[in-house]
Amino acid sequence: MNATIRSEKIESTEGDDNPAAVSEVEAGIRDFVRNDIAFLRRPATGAQSNGETALEPAQDATVNNVNSLIQRVAGTSLAEIENLIAELEALRDLLHAEGQRVQREISGYAQLSQAAMKSTRMISDNVTQWKRSAEGLRNS
Repeated sequence: MNATIRSEKIESTEGDDNPAAVSEVEAGIRDFVRNDIAFLRRPATGAQSNGETALEPAQDATVNNVNSLIQRVAGTSLAEIENLIAELEALRDLLHAEGQRVQREISGYAQLSQAAMKSTRMISDNVTQWKRSAEGLRNS
């Protein structure tokens, strides 16, 4: 991990009378930052029997914190996905039930329509027969 540190000139109301003091402060800040992140660059000390390197307690705690965070985020995401799946399954069941209901309604309307057509034919046939018999009575 390479860290680049830029020196920024800090403006003040007083002039920089002592450039040596400024560079000393900057050097102190660089050293502090290097020491603060040096543990990330250090190889782990000791080796475990399976060939992996052992983690220092601070690194182990960091790894545990990261793992915990990932598990919480993943757990939340998985719970949301499972809820979504459950909602989609319920919606699928509702749509299936509504589809069956619509099919029953259409079937009922088709039967009603056929019954109405039969009744209309019967009425039409009867009216035609009455007309023939009425015409036969007039002609005789």
